[in-house]
Amino acid sequence: MQHHEVIRYEDPHRIFAEEGANAALVEARDAGKLRYIGFTGHKDPHIHLHMLDVAAEHGFRFDAVQMPLNVMDAHYRSFERQVLPRLVEEGIGVLGMKSMAAGAILETNAVTAVECLHYALSLPTSVVITGIDSLQVLDQAFAAIRTFRELGGEEVEELLSRTAPLAAAGAFEPFKTTSLFDGTAQNPEWLGEEIDVRGGGP
Repeated sequence: MQHHEVIRYEDPHRIFAEEGANAALVEARDAGKLRYIGFTGHKDPHIHLHMLDVAAEHGFRFDAVQMPLNVMDAHYRSFERQVLPRLVEEGIGVLGMKSMAAGAILETNAVTAVECLHYALSLPTSVVITGIDSLQVLDQAFAAIRTFRELGGEEVEELLSRTAPLAAAGAFEPFKTTSLFDGTAQNPEWLGEEIDVRGGGP
């Protein structure tokens, strides 16, 4: 079970409020209704790090964290460079998503879909999530797995050199730079009532 779309600095405090969402998940875990607790987000690595810090302040350790990992991310607000090392160090499961940035990276013609998947698979992830919305995309995922071998340092550098000029401002990772991918921005009611962190309630 994951806290979905942690994209604001206030989100961790809402989640770890006394009667917040994490308390409910821990209660469900203790009752045997779920086994693992994680969170997802796509906006900014600093927010992920803040979520991990707030969890630690509450004596809680996540089992898994989901975040964007792709050939553009390495150059802009990089989850790979800022969050991934901490997750590996703390033994937290890594769920890599947006390996092709919802197709935006492929529009550049700088890299292929298989190269995107091979790059993400070469990182220390527990799983790489790739959306499958057609048989063609399913076959593409199978092809990536059949031909996969971990990329060497020179191959990684070559891929990153191709994507660096395009990635500098985050234009091909719109989930970082716009609200178009923010479900809770489009549907604020999903967040529920505001919680007064001073203890005054909603």
